[in-house]
Amino acid sequence: MPSELNNKIATKLQEMAELLRQQGANPFRIRAYQRAAQTLAAMNRSVQEILQLQGSKGLIALPHIGQGIATAIAEMVQTGHWVQLERLRGNLDPVQLFQTVPGVGQELAERIYRALHIDSLEALETAAYDGRLQQVKGIGQRRLAGLRASLASMLGRTRSLPQSGRAGGPDVDLILEIDRRYLESAVAGELPRIAPKRFNPDQQAWLPILHTEQAGWHFTALYSNSALAHQLHKTRDWVVIYFYDDHHQEGQQTVVTETHGPLTGRRVVRGRETACSAYYAAHRADA
Repeated sequence: MPSELNNKIATKLQEMAELLRQQGANPFRIRAYQRAAQTLAAMNRSVQEILQLQGSKGLIALPHIGQGIATAIAEMVQTGHWVQLERLRGNLDPVQLFQTVPGVGQELAERIYRALHIDSLEALETAAYDGRLQQVKGIGQRRLAGLRASLASMLGRTRSLPQSGRAGGPDVDLILEIDRRYLESAVAGELPRIAPKRFNPDQQAWLPILHTEQAGWHFTALYSNSALAHQLHKTRDWVVIYFYDDHHQEGQQTVVTETHGPLTGRRVVRGRETACSAYYAAHRADA
């Protein structure tokens, strides 16, 4: 008889598939979540037990469970949250999510979110290794080591360093193309909209969402609904682009209109300004 936890997670996987269908996502992604839900609903063994004894490798060994979905299952088991689903529902609260990590209180969670503009444990783990998290006030080497260990445990990692099916993610030119498509489609009113729970007291469905596939990547793009974006009146400028490989592992980038320096007025991928400069220089040379 399937465990109660398996059924709860299978229900969330089915909900993800339905939301993706409603929002016009690629049928491949929809079917992947449906198949994973069917696998869990038919199992007699608890995914929690598998995760405890075998880690993510045990989950990946199950039918129709790839690395990304295994990470999502581990996240649900360990935290009770699934960021990707909450994002598509419109009720994601990154500050609350980060507080599920041992050693992260509300104040530190808020500082992390304000400084890094990330909203998932996957992205937090990446930041713990690429140097960005160390720049947040209150995170020294000892705390950083503890956060790395906690995140590895929570995400069911078999290795501590975050891995990606395709190292580095999409090129800057592709991210900027998705940004252009999103902005044009959003302004034209061509995209489905969701009603975010945060900073939306009237619960209006104002936030356009784009699902698309290009160059072998699956993309989801939305305007930023962060506190800082609202404070700076950038909710119709900052675009957060999430990208997924064929194993449903996620990365994210934020694209903004630059306000200073040689790229002023240009759309820039935050954190990849040097690559953006090269991109625009190449396009000037081709013109």
